[in-house]
Amino acid sequence: MKAAVRHHYGSPDQIRIENMPKPVPKPHELLIRVYATTVNRTDCGVLSGAPYVFRFFVGWPRPRTAILGTDFAGIIEEVGSQVTKFKVGDRVWGFDDNGLPSQAEYLAYREDKNILTIPEKLSFWEAAACAEGVHYAVNFLKYVKLGSESNVLVNGATGGIGSALVQLLKYQGVKVTATANTKNMDLIRSLGIDKVIDYEKEDFTRLEEKFDVIFDAVGKGTFKKCKPIMKENGFYLSSELGDGIENLYLPLITKLKGGKRVLFPIPKDIKGSMDLIQKAVKDSGFRPVIEKSFPLENAKEAYQYVALGSKTGNIVLEIG
Repeated sequence: MKAAVRHHYGSPDQIRIENMPKPVPKPHELLIRVYATTVNRTDCGVLSGAPYVFRFFVGWPRPRTAILGTDFAGIIEEVGSQVTKFKVGDRVWGFDDNGLPSQAEYLAYREDKNILTIPEKLSFWEAAACAEGVHYAVNFLKYVKLGSESNVLVNGATGGIGSALVQLLKYQGVKVTATANTKNMDLIRSLGIDKVIDYEKEDFTRLEEKFDVIFDAVGKGTFKKCKPIMKENGFYLSSELGDGIENLYLPLITKLKGGKRVLFPIPKDIKGSMDLIQKAVKDSGFRPVIEKSFPLENAKEAYQYVALGSKTGNIVLEIG
């Protein structure tokens, strides 16, 4: 089978399309014909092994598997002898932020892992794009209590996390202000956002309005810069560690001081996130934003594009 592989940690230049052995499912595994995956920030971390601590989860000193990937959407072609939850022909999707050998034509995956059937409303592209960014968006929401009276700002609503987060916030009935670049203003407005700020023309940290929560979905802001627009007991959450990994120690410092606080949303419970996403798809018509797709043969180019840090929504890698 064809697969996107790299044998050592490094840049997208190391990615090759190689013929790899087709997996044989074990008793509790499913053989999945993969039709779509995404290339995302987590994939870039799996590729580069950065930050270094990430290697203790995806393989040290070398990658645990040569095949790249973190998510998938496809059809079950074969089931192991002891599989009970799925059957041949089921359309399924799944995700693992510690890496999966999913950017390949076939994947063997345990039925008790992070996998669900694809809702009828979703294509393979959309199902794959409901994984990585949406999971991190869901984890943002687990750390704060929000209601219809809450006033929230999302910095970076055009990325995979941000475009999912603003939809989930509106699903909860929250008032949302979001930042976006000039070319995506209409796209973000179409998601039902109350107010959209063009960050190429306006500095959102100079707003007179105060917010209960600021979600930095792209990790390009800082607590210090955002403090002036936070309410006295407001919260700042970022998708990144921050300069000098400050977002890991500021939660403790700001908790001790009281007032405006930093929270760091450590992602967990992937299956729980997937269940919530399934419900949002069915109840509210949630749809992941997809900018473009690349064929498997152009995996290197897809990674290079994502590494630029300016993608809109999700980038899909077409396998089938």
